[in-house]
Amino acid sequence: MKVLFVDGTIIGSKTGIVLDTVEEYIKETGCGFDMERLSFADYDHQFVDGRPADDYNDDMKQLIRKFEEADGYVIATPVFQGSIPGVLKNAFDMLPPRTMRYKPVSIVANGGTYQHHLVVENQMKPILDYFRCLVTPNYVYTHRDHFDETGKIIDDNVHDRLKELARVFVKYTEMGKELTTGMIDEQ
Repeated sequence: MKVLFVDGTIIGSKTGIVLDTVEEYIKETGCGFDMERLSFADYDHQFVDGRPADDYNDDMKQLIRKFEEADGYVIATPVFQGSIPGVLKNAFDMLPPRTMRYKPVSIVANGGTYQHHLVVENQMKPILDYFRCLVTPNYVYTHRDHFDETGKIIDDNVHDRLKELARVFVKYTEMGKELTTGMIDEQ
């Protein structure tokens, strides 16, 4: 099983730190997944405007391939101005609708206020529902108070929730194996 860890921003480090932590906890389960990091900062993004996928640059085509080849995703997003970053939404707009169908997804988010956790409920989940993903019910939202001055996660509760997210993600991945091999609906 190939898991793609998506760092859905081109700036900052906290989403990457959270993804590193989730990856370690998934490894601790002994699942043996093939895990890969996709950092949007490493790509030359183009504005998605409805043209055919072949008309975009090689980086955009590679983004699509990475998503298509994955069997599951852990998506990290910061919250900017009460929303997900434009680069993350742009990537979702680029993906064919079946790309993530019936594949497990866990969400981690980071923001400057505690109220921004609602971005996961009001924006991320509806987008992933459109793709018909198997979204784990236990996303983790972090806040600047959960990190020390070096960027290390210092909140024990956050660590506990990330461990649980990893455990549930592994279970959802096992459940999704059969669903993605013979799609229930071909539309």
